[in-house]
Amino acid sequence: MTTTETGATTGVLVRLGCLAYGVIAYVAFLIVFLWAIAFVENASIVVGGVEIVPRTVDRGGPSTGVALAVVIDLALLTLFAAQHSVMAREGFKKRWTRIVPTPIERSTYVLAATACLAALLWWWHPVTATIWDVSAPIARALLVGVSVFGWLLVLTSTFLINHFDLFGLRQVVANARRRPLPPYRFITPLWYGVVRHPIYLGFVIAFWVTPTMTVGHLLFACATTGYIFVGIHLEERDLIRVFGNDYVEYRRRVPMLLPGLRTRRASHPVHVPVS
Repeated sequence: MTTTETGATTGVLVRLGCLAYGVIAYVAFLIVFLWAIAFVENASIVVGGVEIVPRTVDRGGPSTGVALAVVIDLALLTLFAAQHSVMAREGFKKRWTRIVPTPIERSTYVLAATACLAALLWWWHPVTATIWDVSAPIARALLVGVSVFGWLLVLTSTFLINHFDLFGLRQVVANARRRPLPPYRFITPLWYGVVRHPIYLGFVIAFWVTPTMTVGHLLFACATTGYIFVGIHLEERDLIRVFGNDYVEYRRRVPMLLPGLRTRRASHPVHVPVS
């Protein structure tokens, strides 16, 4: 085998390795994300007599005193928020891609986020003192339905801005096919013409709308909502840097999280590949 052939074979194996890495990161994310939904919703799912949701916000997990539980839970939430905030910044990405190949940079971010989320879910310490508990069956079902709608809003919003790009699959597939990523264009897909951050809005709905609110659940909802506002600030700062006046005008016209506060007509700078 010639040097050229050896190099070509090595290149193919590297690209396939990146593809496999991206797929593994995505599958890991899906599993942990589904667990996160069950975690927040306090779902009990039994398959073949086996409970497949090991721990939820109010059930299972290590048992300690309230003060220590709050400290540990806040530390886990801080770890998750810090990973998201740091690794998502452009300055970090520029330095990070000197070590991690560009095609798997997003997949690595997804894998790190998944690991931090899994740690949060596994080591979460429930604090089960009840703040409110809605007992009427219809009202409980309605609140659960609204919370589930929040998760659906999150999911549909990711597909509106290219779900597979957001979670790194598009990058590794393009690399495997030796094709450049398509350029992005400036559009306003569905929910993004109503609020600027429908993904975050979906999370807020899912976290806060619950028939049973415990101290632990309230801690989770407050901390994650606080991070959401920090994340929005950092994200919009980056978007203004990239898109300039287009995003400034969009931000002026379209509300951040609460629909109907401002004029809805706008263009939102989201990354969508040109077909």
